[in-house]
Amino acid sequence: MNPFEQKLAEGQLTLRRGRLQTLQINVGRKCNQACRHCHVDAAPWRTEMIDAPTARRIGEWIQKFVPPIVDLTGGAPELSEHFSYLVQTARSAGAHVIDRNNLTILEAAGFEWLADFLAEHDVEVVASLPCYLPENVTKQRGAGVYEKSIRALRRLNCVGYGTEHRLNLVYNPVGPFLPPRQAELEAEYKEALQRDHGIIFHQLYTITNQPIARFAQDLRARGQWDDYLTLLANSFNPETVEGLMCRTTLSVDYLGRLYDCDFNQMLGLELNPGSSLCLWDVTPDFLEERPIQTGVHCLACTAGSGSSCTGAVQG
Repeated sequence: MNPFEQKLAEGQLTLRRGRLQTLQINVGRKCNQACRHCHVDAAPWRTEMIDAPTARRIGEWIQKFVPPIVDLTGGAPELSEHFSYLVQTARSAGAHVIDRNNLTILEAAGFEWLADFLAEHDVEVVASLPCYLPENVTKQRGAGVYEKSIRALRRLNCVGYGTEHRLNLVYNPVGPFLPPRQAELEAEYKEALQRDHGIIFHQLYTITNQPIARFAQDLRARGQWDDYLTLLANSFNPETVEGLMCRTTLSVDYLGRLYDCDFNQMLGLELNPGSSLCLWDVTPDFLEERPIQTGVHCLACTAGSGSSCTGAVQG
């Protein structure tokens, strides 16, 4: 029994899948950035990317079962040559589409079309901006990223994001600590970004850093691994368990294999241990009431106000 399961057992809590709401597709590990906190270990040199047959099979599944939300992530999902196909297929089927956007991709050569394309298809943009202060963004993401991100946000505002098209920002702590309260930090972001740059957006999502991949390596190198896990365990909040995203989200990797969440995907904790299942092997009904694969990293999702791909679990 891992430490997370021990916490569930102490509270007599159970964790099983409910009705599918979000199909989250990780199209690959390639990214134009290499951030310190990245749980995907994404970078410009990664080559693992979805191929055409897999993208088509996923598109066919979406058309057949029409999940309410199709969430495209990576890496930088826009670097996939099949990104546009997945967006158009999901929108034509009637699904709401989310693009998990690192902002700097909008500034990359060859992606001048991207903002208009996203707006044309009314794609929700969930954009990562670790802080409204340039020094903190530089510390986590590198020199020049803050300035590129601000220009990208202005571009998104110009095509209707923050008004008629949904634009949400994502905050990750710079180090091994929990995010502040989401509502309070959102107010600070909105005031600072509008005052300093004239930028508007809808919501801020606060996400706790997962102790896996690059962030885990950083914790161990700095001798902070044990302290961070202790912080997560001591901050366990049983009231977050009911709202965990793994209950309603299905994660698909670039090969089509299934996981309960993107974090499990990065750790190789498959939906069906010992025998891989691909998206085209299952139906939404098959998923309901299945047990969820867990590990010590799940403590990050239940610490404090909780954490998910849509921010804090509790306000």
